[in-house]
Amino acid sequence: MSIRLNPYLVFDGNTKEAVYFYEKALGGEIVALMTFGDMPANPDYPMTEEMKERVMHAHLKVGASELMFSDTFPGTPHQAGDTVQVAIHPTDEERAKAIFAALSDGGQVVMPLQKTDWSPMYGIVKDIFGVTFQVNVEIERQ
Repeated sequence: MSIRLNPYLVFDGNTKEAVYFYEKALGGEIVALMTFGDMPANPDYPMTEEMKERVMHAHLKVGASELMFSDTFPGTPHQAGDTVQVAIHPTDEERAKAIFAALSDGGQVVMPLQKTDWSPMYGIVKDIFGVTFQVNVEIERQ
């Protein structure tokens, strides 16, 4: 049996900004971006203009991986934080440095990029949206 998993990140009204940020920082490609306003209107559930602008679903392809995104409904409790971390495995150190620098811009370095027992270059960064990323260059297997 085959199964595929991907992180699905939920934001509170700033998903569009996040998707474009990750597209640039990770060198990804936006596959889909739909707002709640793009859906057919339902008179039984009218939407405010704010709700129509929020992202219902976005899909970003990054290499062979995928990230998905959505906004909450206005007023829904939302806590950005470390409940989910995204691990990124670039194949070379220069790419790792570039990704780490892009994610660090406006964010917070939790652990600087450095050599570890399991990686020639590993670091942790919390970006401007409060999402924590682990950047890990894998050791070449013999």
